[in-house]
Amino acid sequence: RAAEAGPPDPLLARVVAALDAGRPVAATADALGIGARRLHRRSLAAFGYGPKTLARVLRLQRALALARNGTPLAETAARTGYADQAHLTREVRELAGAAPGELLRGG
Repeated sequence: RAAEAGPPDPLLARVVAALDAGRPVAATADALGIGARRLHRRSLAAFGYGPKTLARVLRLQRALALARNGTPLAETAARTGYADQAHLTREVRELAGAAPGELLRGG
């Protein structure tokens, strides 16, 4: 199936880079010269979800990487753009289905 697929959409790497840097979805679409709806459609086709969800997943990955390196959760939350540790915990549960401690322990 992968052999039949064309080359990856070069725009998608730019989308991931912008969202991973914390840029808002609307600003990302504007910077790429496409509309928000077109960005949403292309994200759905490539990732299975829209750019807002992609941004949430990327932020969660950044937070987990910090926490795995020993940064306390409250500081991790602040450094990755969550309102507070409770916001981070809710987001982890919603996206990963587990508490942060469970993910960090590998359980």
